Amino acid sequence: MTPNLPIVSSRLFPVSPEELYAAFADPDRLALWWGPKDFRNTIREFDLRPGGKWLLTMHGPNGADYPNEKEFLEVIPGRKVSFHHVQPMHDFTMTLDFTPESGSTRLTWTMQFVNSPEEKLRAFILNANEENFDRLAAHLQPHPSQP
Repeated sequence: MTPNLPIVSSRLFPVSPEELYAAFADPDRLALWWGPKDFRNTIREFDLRPGGKWLLTMHGPNGADYPNEKEFLEVIPGRKVSFHHVQPMHDFTMTLDFTPESGSTRLTWTMQFVNSPEEKLRAFILNANEENFDRLAAHLQPHPSQP
């Protein structure tokens, strides 16, 4: 039997924990960067508090829609968010840790699945998380009209 190891993705972003958290906590901003490359999002509900729901549909580049339902478990603004991803095929708890590091913030995502994903799916998720971090990094870049 394969141990049920978490999937962990982490990246350092050149902003404060509060700035990084704000990019997640604002559903309008979150919709712009959440998910793998070339995905779009429609957020139908985003109640960022323990017990609150996060309902979104991810729209894939192939035109397929992927409804998602999540329930927030813990919210510590600027420090930590955890939620349960409710779908039976992908039942996991995800924790986002916002850790100050050398004037920047390390964002660490820990995904603990109920049933350990196969290695092929694990590799896919790790790659998708990196694409998600790329999108977040681009979102955090100042726009040309900003000072």
